[in-house]
Amino acid sequence: MTDFVLPETGQLVETGNPWAPFQLVDGKGVIVEPVAAYFAELQACGRPDSTIRSYGMDLLRWWRFLWAWGIPWNQATRVDARDFVRWMQIADKPVRVHWRHKRAGLTAETAPPPRSKRLLPAGAANPITGKSSPGTKYALNTWAHCESVVRTFYDFHLDGTGPIINPFPLVRRRREHRAHAHQNPNAPFKHERTGRYRPTVPKRAPRRIPDEMFNALFAALKFNRDRALLAFWVSNGARADELLTSRQRDSLPGQQLVGVTRKGTRSYQQLPSSTDAFVWLRLYQEEAWRAGVPRGRNEMLWWTLRRPWRPLTYHAARAMFDRANDLLGSNWTLHDLRHTAAYRLAQDPLMPLTNVQWVLAHAHLTTTQIYLPAGPEEVIEQVRAHHARQAQQREQAPPVPASGYNPDSLNNLFGTAW
Repeated sequence: MTDFVLPETGQLVETGNPWAPFQLVDGKGVIVEPVAAYFAELQACGRPDSTIRSYGMDLLRWWRFLWAWGIPWNQATRVDARDFVRWMQIADKPVRVHWRHKRAGLTAETAPPPRSKRLLPAGAANPITGKSSPGTKYALNTWAHCESVVRTFYDFHLDGTGPIINPFPLVRRRREHRAHAHQNPNAPFKHERTGRYRPTVPKRAPRRIPDEMFNALFAALKFNRDRALLAFWVSNGARADELLTSRQRDSLPGQQLVGVTRKGTRSYQQLPSSTDAFVWLRLYQEEAWRAGVPRGRNEMLWWTLRRPWRPLTYHAARAMFDRANDLLGSNWTLHDLRHTAAYRLAQDPLMPLTNVQWVLAHAHLTTTQIYLPAGPEEVIEQVRAHHARQAQQREQAPPVPASGYNPDSLNNLFGTAW
């Protein structure tokens, strides 16, 4: 198991069909029917296409593990699930080769590393942001997400023609009684539905971008479109992909509103934004329309900068932001802009926290409360100021007379400032 390498058999295919947006196929191109049925269930439950894609990548990893060992999906045991989880703990993540390098015939060994990963070794902390770069091993969040997805997949098939048991069980204490049995109504509810092979993921405080670093990022951008995007992300707190769903009719500069489609509920919401964001947006639109970008109320708001004109995607926006990071040697993410906007709103004493919850579209107020504590940068500055005050007090403290001297006599002789 230590030298086992997951084969790149099968793939997750984006079909473009709204009835089945993604399909998991094997090495011969045959659709994996159990996964297709699960995707249909997710779609019927109102899950967006991005969720289906995320679940599909985890199921592809599990299916490749089964294909490598010749195990039918409905005959997998808990020993197989345990070995799969153990393999995720020690295995290296696969190195993906860019499609341009694949076209040139390069492999993972011969292709140059991604530009954003040449600055620091894998897993090292960035000296500017303090955030660790992606390591060579699977992250705890990836492990936990994969365990949850495969467990819910087998739970779905247990009601039909699936296996007899779920190879990814819940913890033993959870299976002995119903959830929240003998719960004290005055005590908070505990998260009891936990998988046996699910890791404990530490809770991390949201990372915000300091004002001076945000100004440096903003100055590193070359195009008005990119400046407008950053100004909107940091002022209205929308997720990166939510802002990219806006159409030209959704921009209302007179009311300082921009309409977006929310990620989870798929509902339409108008978000207030800063005046600077609309100024940069107008500059970008004038340049884009003169260049030939489609113009109309029903057209998309954000487009690529080169022909053929295409609506801007999340991956293209992230690549733009990564290029700005490379110039500064930082590793901020697009989601850090949302954290920055949330932190700025939550720190305003005149802004009710419920209003911040509405802007961020949080289902629970407890989620919004995580932005109230000070960030690591502010804590570090306050501790430094504390040490400076302590040193200043030690310097200004009056000297203590040596043993045998009368303090009153010294005061009369030298004054009180001796």
